[in-house]
Amino acid sequence: MTRPRRPNRGGHAALAVGSVVAGMLLAALLFRLREPREPNFRVPHGFGVSAPTFVPSGLLVPDLTPGNRVEFLENGDRIFPEMLDAIRSARRTITFEAYIFWSGRVGSSFRDALAERAANGVAVRVLLDAVGSPARKLHAEDVEKMQRAGCQVAFFHRKKPWSQGSIDRRTHRRILVVDGRLGFTGSVGFADEWLGNADAKEHWRDTQVRIEGPVVTELQAAFQENWSETTGETLAGEALFPRIAAAGNVPAEIISSSSRYAGADVKRLYSIALASAEKTIDIANSYFLPDRSAVVLMTAAARRGVRVRILVPGKVNDVPATKTAGRAAFGDLLAGGVGIWEYGGTMFHQKSMVVDGRFATLGSANFDNRSFRLNEEDNLVTDDAETARRLEEMFERDLARARAYTLEEWKARPFSQRVTEWAVQPFRSQL
Repeated sequence: MTRPRRPNRGGHAALAVGSVVAGMLLAALLFRLREPREPNFRVPHGFGVSAPTFVPSGLLVPDLTPGNRVEFLENGDRIFPEMLDAIRSARRTITFEAYIFWSGRVGSSFRDALAERAANGVAVRVLLDAVGSPARKLHAEDVEKMQRAGCQVAFFHRKKPWSQGSIDRRTHRRILVVDGRLGFTGSVGFADEWLGNADAKEHWRDTQVRIEGPVVTELQAAFQENWSETTGETLAGEALFPRIAAAGNVPAEIISSSSRYAGADVKRLYSIALASAEKTIDIANSYFLPDRSAVVLMTAAARRGVRVRILVPGKVNDVPATKTAGRAAFGDLLAGGVGIWEYGGTMFHQKSMVVDGRFATLGSANFDNRSFRLNEEDNLVTDDAETARRLEEMFERDLARARAYTLEEWKARPFSQRVTEWAVQPFRSQL
């Protein structure tokens, strides 16, 4: 009597795993084929950030715009009241752009403030990202309430399954401009995760910057780029672009990066700043995925005596894949003399860099390929010792809540971490 054959469960499992791996590799190959040619960002160290050539080399402008006042706002307890007060003060126009705008306490407060101004004759334009603010997070009734009050609400690149380019390009910018004269940018999301003062696991650590002065016009221009592309409306006139007098003594620029333009603006600036460093580099970034050229620039800086410190999220991380992909580079960085710290207690969401106590930038751009080559981003850039000092003080306070990540710890990481690091590498270009 012939015994019935047992199902080959092991073979089926192996086939399933093989199919998944093959699918991942095929998807990664397709992503790679779609990528434009990568510029060479291995910039030699030829000058410092104080050199006259630094600004035109890094920003492609002759000089920064003088006459600005900037104020850093830490965490929701400071950020949201300041922004809401600014909205309520509007008399003619409000332009508002966000990646994350979700229903909840924060979303409702901004919804109501924007709607109230629109109902009182202020021209309110709201541009939200279709992926960052999906219907399951931003309820239709909240959008409709703003629209009924007179707000123009549009969604950047509504998802189209047949258009990979549309899905890839997201507006990650955070922009609020009131009456063309007062601006805010940074990396905050308009959701309840940003409530509080980074005092609990569910209250994220983040920073926004309040800006007055002529550079606000550049922030408005960044909004116009995405608004015009989405709606077809060209913004013009004194209500949106007034002549702005000096409000302070900080030279500044808004660097607006977009996949529409060649040159990878944010990455070029970061690369030239890293290559120019002579004393210190302090990078705080929530999604830190340096490519090989960035690792080379950082370790080269450390070898020439620059103190290089990187602050990233710790155990609390809302996108584990980015931490996994970025950790693969930690070994070379640590071995090359770069210090790495992981923030504790809550999600660390800030994106800033200070070089040599002079050059400073803060904004929406993560240290990853998505921000450098795919997303719409905007960063404030300054060349001012006092502004840099305030950002450095903020960095030191955050460092006090962080733990050092060592080379020994990286070498001893478990096999499961090594496997996941390998598995996500083909998808780095989309992270």
